[in-house]
Amino acid sequence: MTVRQDKPIAEKYRQLTITDNKIDSSDIFSTGRELSILHNGYEYKLRLTGNGKLILTK
Repeated sequence: MTVRQDKPIAEKYRQLTITDNKIDSSDIFSTGRELSILHNGYEYKLRLTGNGKLILTK
């Protein structure tokens, strides 16, 4: 799986492990608190809040 992030990191792409169709959120947010998801031509933002909750916005 390739993840695109808004903040530049040393590596532009990274690999995440998917087990039983699940990804650990600590792997997703290891380099920041927000990432972009492209779906059907639209960009969504997945953010990790200060309270440890997830918010998905268009």
